[in-house]
Amino acid sequence: MNDASPANGPQLDRRMLEALICPLTQGPLTYDAAAQELISRSAGMAFPIREGIPIMLDSEARVLE
Repeated sequence: MNDASPANGPQLDRRMLEALICPLTQGPLTYDAAAQELISRSAGMAFPIREGIPIMLDSEARVLE
């Protein structure tokens, strides 16, 4: 999975996305490729993806407005 585009960074493996859940609510996540984040609507948080690796720590997440 070394496909990288300058605008969006590394692509997230769809199989990994299907397996991941929100660490706070155990609810589903939505992949925002443009922002390189995994969005948990139920928790109101956005978890960053850095160099193709999801950072699933609440201390690293951004609160959604």
